[in-house]
Amino acid sequence: MSTTTLTPTPVDAPPAAPAAKLHDEGRIGLRNNLRHIGALVRRNLLQIKKDPESMFDALLMPVIFVLLFVYVFGGSVGSSMGGGRQEYLNYLIPGLMAMMGMNIAMAVGSGVNDDFRKGVMDRFRTMPIARSSVLIAKIVVEIGRMMVATLILLGMGFALGMQLHGSVLGLVGAIGLAAAFGAAIMWIFILLGLALKTTQAVQGMGMIVMMPLQFGSSIFAPPQTMPGWLQTFTDYNPLSNLADAARGLMMGTPLGNSVWLTLGWTVLITAVMAPIAVSKFRKKS
Repeated sequence: MSTTTLTPTPVDAPPAAPAAKLHDEGRIGLRNNLRHIGALVRRNLLQIKKDPESMFDALLMPVIFVLLFVYVFGGSVGSSMGGGRQEYLNYLIPGLMAMMGMNIAMAVGSGVNDDFRKGVMDRFRTMPIARSSVLIAKIVVEIGRMMVATLILLGMGFALGMQLHGSVLGLVGAIGLAAAFGAAIMWIFILLGLALKTTQAVQGMGMIVMMPLQFGSSIFAPPQTMPGWLQTFTDYNPLSNLADAARGLMMGTPLGNSVWLTLGWTVLITAVMAPIAVSKFRKKS
């Protein structure tokens, strides 16, 4: 009795389903990108709504700085300027507008660092959205907080007797210039938030960056009384350029090249720091 071995006839396997195409953020159109930014802005605003204490710095910092500097230093510094406390108030408020962006910007870096520690950013990076939209949404919300702080600052100034010698259009221009420069500075603090391990480290490094720039500038006092080496630093300090530009626009003083220098710094900082921050965001583990 013989056995016959049957060999199954090979059947062609069905073609494999094409692998799911990986998301290529470079193909996201402008419309979708703006939609993603809007959704992320809403998410950040809801965070503020749930944690209103996060607005304390924007609400209280302008009040504290105005009262502190006007009533502690206003008499002596104003007298050295040939006036008094009133003269110093007109000098100080435009300068503080330049400082608001720096102080608010530090919160961006702390927020990004905190989101990474909580795993929120890891979730965002798995979604089919442009990586830059996450960071841009942060900046949009912080510019809004900066505008709130600026309005409170101006309200305090006018309440204490600040006089606007320039035009209303000049005031709007000063606010817009401060907002643009503040947005550029935020990219630096975002990079710090991505590069450093803890929120405390971001805040500590932020203070190291901010203190020389703020006090080594024309924000609080005219640089003519400073030592020569410090005057040189002040002349090249972008915060001095912004403060001088804001004073020129608001008070009608000579502008010189301050507006163009501020715009130049804004473009340069953004062009250099934004791509680095986005790249760091993609690669951060």
